[in-house]
Amino acid sequence: MFDTIPTAEEMIALVGQSLYEVWDKLCALIDENYDIEHLWNQGGKAWKYEYKYRRGGKTLCALYARENCVGFMIVLGKDERLKFEADKETFSKTAQEIYDKTHTYHDGKWIMFEPTDTSLFNDFIRMLSIKRKPNKK
Repeated sequence: MFDTIPTAEEMIALVGQSLYEVWDKLCALIDENYDIEHLWNQGGKAWKYEYKYRRGGKTLCALYARENCVGFMIVLGKDERLKFEADKETFSKTAQEIYDKTHTYHDGKWIMFEPTDTSLFNDFIRMLSIKRKPNKK
């Protein structure tokens, strides 16, 4: 478990004001749609922080932060990939390209986005709803 949750000021110092706003808006969007647990962790080798959304031991998605960069990761398993691929052309070109470039492992595709604005948020929410139907609204 994580000892100290970073403050807004620490996050701004790490990723910068504009990326912090992207992070903050993405968290708000997920919280608007999902009643779900939040977990802060170390970000491993590549990231300083990991902020995971989980329910019942299953991860919905995770946000990552490092210097001047934020990440949004969603893992799509086999059935979820089939659902995404059936609807793929309705997603943005950027989302399609990142999906296509992502390596497929035995347990699915670990798709990492590095958003710099809110332009992919509609894709993110649609991908999340493939994993789990929103339980707020």
